[in-house]
Amino acid sequence: MNTAMDARPPRHEADPVLTIEDFSVDYLGANTTHAVKNVSLTLGRGEILGLAGESGCGKSTLAYGVTRLLKPPALITSGSATFHSREGFSVDLATLGGADLRAFRWDKISMVFQGAMNSLNPVISIQAQIEDIFTTHRPEMKKAERVERCGDLLERVGVDRSRLKSFPHELSGGMRQRMMIAMAMALDPQVMIMDEPTTALDVVVQREILDEITRLRSELGFAVIFITHDLPLLLEISDRIAVMKAGEIVELNDAYQLYTNPRDEYTKRLLASFPSLTGKRGDFIRTGIADDRLTETDQEVVAS
Repeated sequence: MNTAMDARPPRHEADPVLTIEDFSVDYLGANTTHAVKNVSLTLGRGEILGLAGESGCGKSTLAYGVTRLLKPPALITSGSATFHSREGFSVDLATLGGADLRAFRWDKISMVFQGAMNSLNPVISIQAQIEDIFTTHRPEMKKAERVERCGDLLERVGVDRSRLKSFPHELSGGMRQRMMIAMAMALDPQVMIMDEPTTALDVVVQREILDEITRLRSELGFAVIFITHDLPLLLEISDRIAVMKAGEIVELNDAYQLYTNPRDEYTKRLLASFPSLTGKRGDFIRTGIADDRLTETDQEVVAS
């Protein structure tokens, strides 16, 4: 056994690319909602970190807060998010504003938004929408170079470059999702935040998109924060998984350890709610064996 290799610190400690510390977000109003509560996370360079939890638990709010995309009445009440560039410098994202923040987004950290299939402008061609990224962030690029780069991006995500002239309504859901991923990686970002990128896609297309994300991560070395309520999906692609409930991280662990030895009761309930592909109705995990982590009442409800 190579003890020296075993003694190496985990990637997120040895080579972090994003550090989130004590991060909190409130939605102000007659009744203030504490949407994100004192969240601390570290993302390793090249790591896929899954962020799981039920709808409304604060996953997207955390992502929008880190990237400074929140609008009133949302308010960041505490904490910090620090980006550690591969070039050797670190940036506290709270210090960025105006042109600096605009230049940072998409270049260092990009995002595939929830409902990405509706994020494309329906009256502008795919080529024009991708070119706009280069026109804004790489104004020195010549027209021919931009067009060539747009075609290369499409081919990288498995779409023929002839589709550059297409409009969004001429593409399938899976192709539009691939377009959004291509646009997100146009400037070779070091972090990509994917907010439920496979929502509303059928299971076959979901598998294709997940395979593309895994392949591209291996080829290009970017880190991913993958947000979804689908914990089984995260178990397949993530290095580590953070489970979020009511604005808080209740468990954070290696994906395999979280699956085989969950510590928090909420995580156990999420795992126990897996639908079975085989076995009797009311069986909850992939083995087809009823899971005793659910109460009898839970099993009766799901089976009914």
